[in-house]
Amino acid sequence: MDVYEAVKTRRAVRGFTDRPVPDDALRRVLAAAAWAPSGSNIQPWRVYVLTGEPLKQLKKAAVERVTAGDPWDERQFQMYPPELKSPYGERRSAFGIQRYTALGVAREDWEARQRAALGNWDCFGAPTALFCYIDRDLGMPQWADMGMYLQTVMLLLRAEGLHSCPQMAWSQVRETVADAVSPPDDLILFCGMSIGYEDPSVSVARTGRAPLGDTVSFVS
Repeated sequence: MDVYEAVKTRRAVRGFTDRPVPDDALRRVLAAAAWAPSGSNIQPWRVYVLTGEPLKQLKKAAVERVTAGDPWDERQFQMYPPELKSPYGERRSAFGIQRYTALGVAREDWEARQRAALGNWDCFGAPTALFCYIDRDLGMPQWADMGMYLQTVMLLLRAEGLHSCPQMAWSQVRETVADAVSPPDDLILFCGMSIGYEDPSVSVARTGRAPLGDTVSFVS
């Protein structure tokens, strides 16, 4: 698979089979992803990978917590601004409409939307999950470095025939994740990432992208 195909076929998959992710493939991906760029090569990411019984127990704890209506953990970063100005708000709304329409969930069916959201805490059935942390004392440029690292991981997973779903939602139950991975106190959980083989029976809607002229200006 060339780079262009990896980029075009990478998407947030929300339905996985229980087929195990080969350990050698995962190690190959993470070893190669270490070459992702970072300012002054400080490599600000810290990653924990869960499979097997530890992941099963984390899923169980997270699902039970969310189902019980427990409050979210205190925010360590702002996921979205309170008011998303145009065109960002419209893009986010369009994504929500596409996703729930593909699932056959009506906008006003709050219970069905909640059930769909609950899939986050089961990693959408994926047998492997990655949790990415960053030192709380680092700044915005290092958070950008972390994003480049995560994108590198996702593209390399495609080269191995695997799919992924990055999930900032896990930061909302960061204390539950911490119980499973025991990170140092100086780290902040940015996101989880579900990893596995796509379940083709799950309905999907491939989200579009803005025209090139909306996001890129060529100056010559």
